[in-house]
Amino acid sequence: MTLIGPSLMCADMGVLKETVIRLDQAGVDFFHLDVMDGSFVPNFTMGPDLIKSIKPYTNKPFDVHLMVKNPEIHLDTFIDVGADMISVHAEATEHLQRTLQTIRNNGLKAGVALNPSSPIEELKYVLDVVDYVTVMTVNPGFAGQKFIPLMYKKVKDLKRMIDSEGYNIDIQVDGNIGYETIPGVLENGANMLVCGTSSLFKPEITFEEAVTKLKEFITSQKENQFEANLK
Repeated sequence: MTLIGPSLMCADMGVLKETVIRLDQAGVDFFHLDVMDGSFVPNFTMGPDLIKSIKPYTNKPFDVHLMVKNPEIHLDTFIDVGADMISVHAEATEHLQRTLQTIRNNGLKAGVALNPSSPIEELKYVLDVVDYVTVMTVNPGFAGQKFIPLMYKKVKDLKRMIDSEGYNIDIQVDGNIGYETIPGVLENGANMLVCGTSSLFKPEITFEEAVTKLKEFITSQKENQFEANLK
């Protein structure tokens, strides 16, 4: 099953509560919340108070993506405000295994995020404590960037590594995930789509229309892949 998660950093912060309610009712599967510290990435977004303020308006999982240095020191803060899933960057912590285990010990799903240039080998010895991997398909920090084509191969190689090791780990893709890039990431093994300005947050259509259109497109791509595999 392919899961759709709106990237709330792309939302209008002035009507964030209403946006969450409408996207929830439209049928998204999770909410992706980017937390940036201005140091690990050159931007600031979404602190714990903001996340806490919108948590009551949906029962969908909150996927908190910590783009921060030393994420292990912030885990309790985001667990306390309602995170259901937390991903940390392999590049940002010296003790990746311990950090992931801590997330899991608190009953949350643990994820590892990889910047575009980071090799998938970073994951080899932590796969047993990983629930999902976030492949950054743009350099993290800002919305609206161009998809990096080599990330198709990275997703494919990651899927092959996970399967060969016998683990059940979701592959999330984050960055310019729209109608031009979704076919390729699905074909290569991604099943969690973080969607922003390229697919969901578009001024010319409503959230309800955008989610419906996106789901129909994903279904058609899966059908096309199925038919191609039969040939």
